[in-house]
Amino acid sequence: MARPDILNQVKVRIGNASPGDIFIPADFSDLAEARKITMCLSRLHEDGTLEKVKRGVYMKPRYSQLLNRSVPPREDAVAKAIARNYGWTIVPCGDTALNMLGLSTQIPAVWLYVSDGPYKTYETDGVKFQFKHTDRKNELIGVSGTTALIIQALRALGKERIDSQTISFLSSRLDAKEKRQILQESRYVTAWIYEAIKEICGGSEA
Repeated sequence: MARPDILNQVKVRIGNASPGDIFIPADFSDLAEARKITMCLSRLHEDGTLEKVKRGVYMKPRYSQLLNRSVPPREDAVAKAIARNYGWTIVPCGDTALNMLGLSTQIPAVWLYVSDGPYKTYETDGVKFQFKHTDRKNELIGVSGTTALIIQALRALGKERIDSQTISFLSSRLDAKEKRQILQESRYVTAWIYEAIKEICGGSEA
C-alpha cells in the first residue's frame, strides 16, 4: 500500500491541475516508484478524484454545466498521454491535423498521429487512436509543435490542393515570431512543402 504522504502529494498535484487534464504514472516519477504511483492513481480513481480513460491513463473529471454531467477527455490530450507513457514524440497528421488547424470542420473518424515509435492502434470509449511510425525525424524532432502541425497539414492536403485561400488562412493564424521560427525549422522538409511555408510566412528565411 502506498504511503499516505505520497498519496497526498499526488492528490495535491492533481488538485492544482485543470479539469480534463490527463495523468499517467510517469507524470509523478519524481515522487515515488511507478508501482506506488500506480496504486495511488488507482485509489484516487476509486474515490472519484480521477476517471479512468484506459489502463494506466487517468483524467481529472471535467464537468459540463450545460450537459449536467462529466464529459469525456479531449482526444488530443489522450493521444499525448499515451505518447508520454511510451516516450514517443507524436504530431497530428492527416484529417486530424487539418481539423486541429481549422482547415477542416470534419471530426476525424480516427485520431491519427505520426510518431517516432512503432505502429500502434488504441481505442477508448469508442474513440480510435492510430500512431504511424515515420522516418522523417526532421519533421518531429527539434521543431516546435506549431511547425510540425503545419508541415503535417500541408502534407495531408497535398501539393495540388494548396491554394491562395489556404495560404492566407494559415498565414493569418501565425504571428511574426512564429513565422520566423517555422521558416528556420522547416528548411529541410520536402521542397514543395517548404515553398508553401515560405508563402505562408511571407517570404524567404532571410
